[in-house]
Amino acid sequence: MTPEQLSTAIVDVLTTLSAEGAITFADGVPTNVTVERPRAKEHGDYATNVALQLAKKVGMNPRELAELLRGRLEQVDGIAGADIAGPGFLNITVSAGAQGIVAAQIVDAGAAYGRSDVFADEKVNVEFISANPTGPLHLGHTRWAVVGDAISRVLEAAGATVTREFYINDRGNQMDLFGASLEAAALGQPTPENGYHGAYIADLAAEAVAADPGLLELSGTERTVAFREAGYALQLKQQQEQLEIFRTRFDVWFSERTLHDSEDVTAQLEKLRAQGHLYDADGALWMRTSDFDDDKDRVLIRTNGELTYFASDTAYYVNKRERGFDRCIYLLGADHHGYVNRLRAMAACAGDDPDKNIEVLIGQLVKIMQGGEELKLSKRAGTMVTLEELIELIGVDALRYTLSRYPADSPLTLDAAEMTRQSSDNPVFYVQYAHARVSSILRNAHDLGIAWSTADFDPSLLSHEKEGELLRSLADFPRVVASAAELREPHRVARYLEDMAGVYHRFYDNCRVLPMGDEEPGDLHRARLVLVAATRTVLANGLGLLGVSAPERM
Repeated sequence: MTPEQLSTAIVDVLTTLSAEGAITFADGVPTNVTVERPRAKEHGDYATNVALQLAKKVGMNPRELAELLRGRLEQVDGIAGADIAGPGFLNITVSAGAQGIVAAQIVDAGAAYGRSDVFADEKVNVEFISANPTGPLHLGHTRWAVVGDAISRVLEAAGATVTREFYINDRGNQMDLFGASLEAAALGQPTPENGYHGAYIADLAAEAVAADPGLLELSGTERTVAFREAGYALQLKQQQEQLEIFRTRFDVWFSERTLHDSEDVTAQLEKLRAQGHLYDADGALWMRTSDFDDDKDRVLIRTNGELTYFASDTAYYVNKRERGFDRCIYLLGADHHGYVNRLRAMAACAGDDPDKNIEVLIGQLVKIMQGGEELKLSKRAGTMVTLEELIELIGVDALRYTLSRYPADSPLTLDAAEMTRQSSDNPVFYVQYAHARVSSILRNAHDLGIAWSTADFDPSLLSHEKEGELLRSLADFPRVVASAAELREPHRVARYLEDMAGVYHRFYDNCRVLPMGDEEPGDLHRARLVLVAATRTVLANGLGLLGVSAPERM
């Protein structure tokens, strides 16, 4: 019996009591109640404070309501007992059979276990990684590549329709400097002032010329533009390939240029003008964002007629909303903290609810140490550690898991050696090893010819204390996933997996799964194999939400 099933049972009891006239709800019977695992084992399998929450609404003393609920809950199939503690807490003990059947339900659900329809009606755009196509992706992008993807995965698991979007900053002076830098490298000339340095520039220039030798036959602005466009295509392709290796995929690669080339920015601003939140002053066009908690109004078009970045941001947001997204989530770096209020105010000026339609998450910086020193320099890029080098140094699994197990708004200092150490004090190794261990047990059972099935096992045999502890932990997984989605905190999944792996190891140390020597396999062995298979399902599903592999062998 899962917490969700217990919640349903309690709601059913409340509904029955209301229908009988034993209690009266002025605003209707609640559709959901909170059921949690108590910290102390002696407090039963699950606990709820529903009597404390509802007592005032129904005009009863909390303990009196708790007593009324206790009597009915003890008649529910699968509930072994209910006790009242303190001012009205209900501690519930589930029968071994009802608890054990959770293992079969998990195995039968397979990859779908942990998924829900909490956000089934939401269409969400998650924009993470906003990069210039002028150089390799680096450590600054890596954290958002992990966290943004994991947030998208847990939102999808909670039923949302998610579009992952990469915003390509392919417009402006930096693109012209990029083209000039490539051109200079191809011609053997000095890099322009404020141009791009690093071995990758020479590599891109050589690759561009190899693909199109005619570039060198051009001259003047035409040649610079040709190198810019050739380098842009090559660098963007490399970024896409590296993110694919890193298991971070995007549904949309949105070009900033397209907003301007299609005159979409001007069209969107005219729509906003019609809503009354734009005004002209001092020869410029302004948005009245101070009406919605921004510290000042924002310029959209300067006195020289040039559009500001904020104008592009505004048009881009309106573009997303017109594409049908209910919620637009932005993942921005620590240096963008001042953007939170202005983006929320911009959404309000567009006629939206900033508490519903837009969400801005700010991530903190990451430092990676190696041999006691911070990794800062790159052999190819010169001034930054690239994603490609991090993957080579640390590995996809270790890098993804480590970056996903901390809240994104916490600064991080990580050690490369600790992230790659194959020992139980390395969280990613610990969780992956648990999956490999359960996989090994199931392979050994197969080799021994032990047939097990969720259809004919006896769940009541899973009555050992450590079996119950593991079953309750496994039953918690859907709640953890839904909470991670609701709070945009995928690190909750990682921490859950670590705790659950520890519970599994304690179960394995106390409950023998496979027969010894000439011992004949019995029903208990088969029941425990179902429990082991359920553990493997949850470990694999949880790691999948983080974009981390679940190895069969280690």
